[in-house]
Amino acid sequence: MSLMKKSFAEGLGTFWLVFGGCGSAVLAAAFPDVGIGLLGVSFAFGLTVLTMAYTIGPVSGCHLNPAVTLGLVASGRFQMKEAPTYILAQVIGGVLAAGALAFIGSGNGTDVVANGLAANGYGSHSPGGYSMLSGFMIEALLTMFFLFVIIGSTSKKAAAGFAPIAIGLCLTLIHLVSIPVTNTSVNPARSTGPALFVGDWALDQLWLFWLAPILGAVIAGFISKCLFCEED
Repeated sequence: MSLMKKSFAEGLGTFWLVFGGCGSAVLAAAFPDVGIGLLGVSFAFGLTVLTMAYTIGPVSGCHLNPAVTLGLVASGRFQMKEAPTYILAQVIGGVLAAGALAFIGSGNGTDVVANGLAANGYGSHSPGGYSMLSGFMIEALLTMFFLFVIIGSTSKKAAAGFAPIAIGLCLTLIHLVSIPVTNTSVNPARSTGPALFVGDWALDQLWLFWLAPILGAVIAGFISKCLFCEED
């Protein structure tokens, strides 16, 4: 499979993740009377990954996330030479999805960009008012465990065909835990899309949602070399 095809699949998949996950938060979370709330948004993010893992997993591996790509590089599961192209495609997909959301969300006169467009934040921009250190810790820790689940569930001794379910449910759990803290990133591409449209504070705080997830993912990648070296 050519790198162009794989990267195109990554862009499409990341678009689906950001549009489906952030879209559930922007359009449906607090909808009058039938809002899906935190639980619904958490499942929406998990379902985007689960559906795409079955759809484009055979094409690109379904990373949908620069932190996942770099974590897999650290684990020896992915080639570093292909990582920049994957990451670029993921970020483009996330930005296009955020743009589509901003356009659709304004269709009833609501300024969804001014309302945050599901951007990630800490301090006064954290849903629960959590500090920068709390945000950094939870983003790094949860991304680390996300990578453990990804690498473990796709190892040679894991049950075949069930990895997307484990990965999707893991992302659901991650959102259930961390939406109150940072609005949940664990994915720099997911954070970059909304931040570019919101600007201001969202861009100022974007560094955390690149650094913390990548740090957690790379740590998990190195540890996984020991955990799964016999299988892979």
